[in-house]
Amino acid sequence: MKLSLIALAIFIGLTGCADLKDAGRTLGQTTKDVTTQIGHATRDTTKAIGHASRDAVKSVKEDLSDQGENNQ
Repeated sequence: MKLSLIALAIFIGLTGCADLKDAGRTLGQTTKDVTTQIGHATRDTTKAIGHASRDAVKSVKEDLSDQGENNQ
């Protein structure tokens, strides 16, 4: 009787560990996927802002250049 209770306790402990391991793996994978998506969105947004800023600076330079030519 005592041996069967010990065996049962070990079995329950092992299956509980497996469930916790699976839950941890799922949580870790989900966290990785979410942080990857956030990172990619941040990269794309930063890239778009950088390009828009570059284009705005070029436009201002061209406008100033055109004004300088018109004044001469």
